[in-house]
Amino acid sequence: MDVAEIRQLANVEDRHWWYKERRALLDRELRRIAIPGRGLDIGSAAGGNTAVLRARGWQTLAVDYSALAAQIAHTRGVNVIRADMRQLPVKSGTCDLVIAMDVLEHVEEDGLAAAEIARALRPGGTAFITVPCDMALWSAHDEAVGHVRRYTRATLAGLVKGAGLTIDRMWSWNVLMRPIVRAQRRHLAGSGLDDVPSALNALLTSIIVMERWLPARSLPGVSLMLRATRP
Repeated sequence: MDVAEIRQLANVEDRHWWYKERRALLDRELRRIAIPGRGLDIGSAAGGNTAVLRARGWQTLAVDYSALAAQIAHTRGVNVIRADMRQLPVKSGTCDLVIAMDVLEHVEEDGLAAAEIARALRPGGTAFITVPCDMALWSAHDEAVGHVRRYTRATLAGLVKGAGLTIDRMWSWNVLMRPIVRAQRRHLAGSGLDDVPSALNALLTSIIVMERWLPARSLPGVSLMLRATRP
């Protein structure tokens, strides 16, 4: 991501409906892990997801390739290191949890990145991964934020299994909003990471939250979420 996009992300993520609900889903996954341990947040950006881990009692390290993102996270009190996810600055088998939320799609050699996630995890450790899905949704947004690809269930499963991880669960997210997202992005000239007016933000929040209780996770969405374990 370029500097302007990183700054815009940092400005909107605390209140934007998409980021808020994604953090809520991360928090729900953390509740499934009874005892907090060492958590690694890859592609941490401004540190919003890292803060969720810390609030749940995790000992956290954030990693981002961008010097600006690392600087912003540091000013927010995040324990952050600038590093390449293809060469993570952690010892093998030392992390109880690794999260990589919307980061693998930015890396050409995503197989190397997935292998590093597996290496960092201890046996029995958990990986929580989110990615954008379906090249049919490819748009100027993807180009503006530095995406290399969007995934299918098959390509994401192949990537994770190829790294030696066991998939516990994979599901679609942002299913209800897919038709709106697809229509909107046809007309975008950039990322669309704008600050949403409060009334619209509240409406979109109510729609995306509704998915928590609907049987929509097997339907096509805008993103894929995956939880995996290192054997």
